[in-house]
Amino acid sequence: MLWSDPSDEPPEEMRQAQAMLRRAMLVIAVAVPLITALVAWRC
Repeated sequence: MLWSDPSDEPPEEMRQAQAMLRRAMLVIAVAVPLITALVAWRC
């Protein structure tokens, strides 16, 4: 690898978008089972 090669790091905006997506997926992954359990419990 040469010193003139561009770095493989994504731009700051893309890293922020990826972090936001990760947080959204975590919230969805927690919320769906909770909502499902609540609906099943109420019926």
